[in-house]
Amino acid sequence: MSDYETTFKLLDADGDGLISPDELVRLMDILGQPITIERAEAAVKQLDLDGDGLINVQELGNFLDW
Repeated sequence: MSDYETTFKLLDADGDGLISPDELVRLMDILGQPITIERAEAAVKQLDLDGDGLINVQELGNFLDW
């Protein structure tokens, strides 16, 4: 398992293989850096290469390699 996959699994709260804006909001709350759903949606949109409104492991890996 790659480092990206390990990180991804921590972010993917419901285990569906995708990170949603709601999961990003929950993560940021846990980290003590709350964000709005609008900010989470904008962040996901920036990483979302296939246009499905969610982040998959490859999209996260592309971002982390940048």
